[in-house]
Formats: sequence, C-alpha cells, structure tokens
Amino acid sequence: MISNELVDLSRLQFAATALYHFLFVPLTIGMVWMLVIMESVYVMTGNVIWKDMTRFWGKLFGINFALGVTTGITMEFQFGTNWAYYSHYVGDIFGAPLAIEGLMAFFLESTMIGLFFFGWDRLSKRQHLMVTVLMALGTNLSALWILIANGWMQNPVGAEFSYQTMRMEMTDFWAVLFNPDAQAKFVHTVSAGYVTGAMFVLSISSWYLLKRRDIEFAKRSFRVAAAFGLASVCSVIVLGDESGYTVGEAQQTKLAAMEAMWETKPAPAGLTLVAGINEAEQKNDWEVEIPWVMGIIGTRSLTKEIPGIHEIKAKNRERIVQGIQAVSALEALRANRGDVAAKDKFEKYKADLGFGLLLRKYVLDVNQATPEIIEQAVNDTVPRVVPMFWGFRLMVGMGFAMLLLFGLAFYNTLKDTFARKPWLLKSALWMLPVPWLACELGWFVAEYGRQPWTIYGVLPTHMSVSTLSVGSLYGSLAGFISFYTILLVVEMFLMIKFARLGPGSLGTGRYQNEIHHHAVVAHA
Repeated sequence: MISNELVDLSRLQFAATALYHFLFVPLTIGMVWMLVIMESVYVMTGNVIWKDMTRFWGKLFGINFALGVTTGITMEFQFGTNWAYYSHYVGDIFGAPLAIEGLMAFFLESTMIGLFFFGWDRLSKRQHLMVTVLMALGTNLSALWILIANGWMQNPVGAEFSYQTMRMEMTDFWAVLFNPDAQAKFVHTVSAGYVTGAMFVLSISSWYLLKRRDIEFAKRSFRVAAAFGLASVCSVIVLGDESGYTVGEAQQTKLAAMEAMWETKPAPAGLTLVAGINEAEQKNDWEVEIPWVMGIIGTRSLTKEIPGIHEIKAKNRERIVQGIQAVSALEALRANRGDVAAKDKFEKYKADLGFGLLLRKYVLDVNQATPEIIEQAVNDTVPRVVPMFWGFRLMVGMGFAMLLLFGLAFYNTLKDTFARKPWLLKSALWMLPVPWLACELGWFVAEYGRQPWTIYGVLPTHMSVSTLSVGSLYGSLAGFISFYTILLVVEMFLMIKFARLGPGSLGTGRYQNEIHHHAVVAHA
C-alpha cells in the first residue's frame, strides 16, 4: 500500500504549483479582452491615447503571460512524474483535451502574442486589432480545454472502465466536451478572470489619479475597467449560481460539505449563512439560515431534497460494500479473462468499483475489510466540513464586496465624479488583491471538495500517485516553492516598476511634459 505521507506530499506539491500558477492565469484571461476594447476604440476613433493604453496595459499583460507559461508547463509534467497511475488509468480521456489545448489554443495564443508586441509598425490598424482579438480567443480557448479536462475529473461522463485494458476508455467525446460541469466551470472561471483584469486596471488607474499624474490616460482606463468589471462581477455571481446547481447534480457530497448540511432537510432547503460547526459530533451547534434559497440554487425546484451528510454516508456505505464485489470480480477477470461468471458479476457491480477501491487505502485484499475499515472508508468519502464551509463563504463575501466597488465606480463614471472621490480611489487600490484571493479560494473549494477522489467516484487519490520516495518529494517540493516564489517576486518587481513608470515608459514622449509638470508642482 502507498504511504499516507507520500500521498499527502504529492497532493501538496500539485496544490502548491497549481495555486502559484493560478496567480498568473486570471490576470491573463481578464486583461486580454480589455486590450481588445481599448484597441477597438483606437481603430474606430483614431485617438492615439487609446493606442497608448493598449500598448501600456499590454506590456503588463505580457509580463504576466510569460511567467504564467513558465509556471504552467511543469504542471503537465507532474501527471507523469507524480501521478503515474492516474495517467495510466485515465490518460486516454484526460489527455485528449490537454493535447487539443496545446495544438489549438496555446499555439494560436503564443503566435498572436508575438504579433501583438512586434506588429505595431508592420501591420495596419485593423490587422493588428484582428491579432489582438485572436490572441484573446486563444487565451479563452486554452482555458476552455483545460477546464473540460478538469470538469471531467469532477463529473466523469462519456467514459467507462474496461476490464480488458484495466483503464478508463472514452465512449462519447461529445459528452466529455459538453459536460455540464465543465461548461459551468469554464464560464464561471473566465468571468472571475475578467474581474481580476478589471480590478488590476482599476486599482493602478486609481493610483495615478490619487497621484494626479497621467490624468486623461488614467480616467479612460478607469472608465473601461469600471464598466467591464461591473459586467464581469455580475456574470461571476449569476454563473456561480449555475455552478452551484451542477455541483448539486453531480457532487452532492461537496454541496453538503459546503453547506455544513448534516441532516437531509425538508425541501426546499435553506441557505446557511453562518454556523457553529461541530465536526466531532457531526452537527451544527447553531446556525443562521435563509429559508428556501439553497433548495432553489441546488435543485432548481421547491420539492426536490438535497441529501445531508448522514444520508450520503449511508448510501456510500452500501456502494462500498457492493464495490467489494466489483473489485473481487475484477481480480478474477485479471486471472482469467474468459471467466463468464466473474464478467457477469463485474458488469452488475462495476458502477461501484471506485468505492470498493477506497478500501485499498487500508487493506490490499478488500475481501478482508472489517466493518471498522469499511467505516473508515465511509468517513473518507466526505471532506472536512469547516474549511469547505468557511472557504466558500469567504469567496462569496469577496465577490459581493467587489460588486459593491465596481457598482460605485461605474455609477461615479456616469456622473464623472470618480476622479474627485479619494475614498473611492483608495478603496479600489486596497481591493487589488481581493480577486486573486477569491479565485484561489474558489479552486480550493472545487478541488479539496472532490476528495478523496482524483476522478470523482471512479479513482481514489491514494491509488493515483507514483511510487516515489518521500525524500525526493520533499526535495522537489522545496525546489518548486523556492523557484516559484522567485518568479512571483520577479513578477511583482516588474509590475510595480512599469506601473510606477506609467505610460511614459512607452517611449513616445507624449507623456513627458505631463510627468515633468506634475514633478515641478510636487516639488513646489
């Protein structure tokens, strides 16, 4: 059996690299469409300040993109190095969208980024705008295919296990492509990226306005960010509701943990705002609830119940017991592929094969599993409730805080008063890290809430890892964290450096007089 330490270190390493990588991804996704907006205005009006806006914000986008690529490449290699059995078991399915992402999206995105930076003097205005649009399309297509792969991990449709190859095999590519979980995750994630890009531009523009420099440049950037950010944050909230529904359909355990719902409540279930969670006794000591809301979000009905953790565990206990039969039949088929009785038995119980494999964490021969071991496996099927419950609420709270900020910012752009509201500008500046925190919390809830599965209901995490030494994992983990931290510091240094220089760093000379004027005023 694989040691728990090896599994935990493998999970920690992938989580660390993924969380670092996702510090760069949302800004790339979000800023690229703002570049399209700014350059479109330049092409339509001929006003050169919009070209300068595209080039300046594009420079910051390019820094972020380069470091995002660097941190992302290693993640795909980890599937082979740290998760070898996972790659063997589901590689035919999981690898397909990743391959398409590289061939269709990443090559398009990378090529267009080169033309974006080096084509200003070689392409016409309309040609360059088309390059920017294709760059944005490539960025979003890249996110689409990666999230199709991740969505399949959450809801493994269009595939089934073959006892002949001992692997999962794709049966319906279109089911994988149009997986409801993947589609909901895609629109929710890219909208969160749009919010991140908008907050980035809004915050830096606010800093310029507070410093009374690059005024016209900053005011236009602020207006674009306020409008784009308001539309995006509204999309995040609406599409988050859709994500809640897909979770309720495909991952009832995750939904119950997010809501600290221990008992099945009469339909429609209420939404628990806050609660005193007692995991030891598996109950809430107290809770504040809004009636009906969770039932509507999770089921889209007033009559359908959302199962609580205790009911889910009871069902999982039955599936684990039936899974023992599936694992036993599979072992017989491995010994003799022509065993008709074993084949019939496997076909009857194969839907619960993954649940039977949960016992392999504690015993090699699942037929030797005692009631105590079965109960341990049952408890493993539910992630810890406290981090799920509060992680989700912190994410949602940040979302509504950003809705308030973007709403106020957009309202004041309509009134043309935002540049004279220091409290608004300072609020925007201090809110800069919030979308990143919300994005990271969102991924934590999505991935931690899937445990104990790498493929939900199919392949347990403890069976997915490679047989590495614990020492090598400690070494590689330390190396990754050190290297990624250096990259993060480099990113922040470059971003701060060029943000402080402002549009004057473009070398056009158009902003030098303004910078000199404000410097003289400040000195006086």
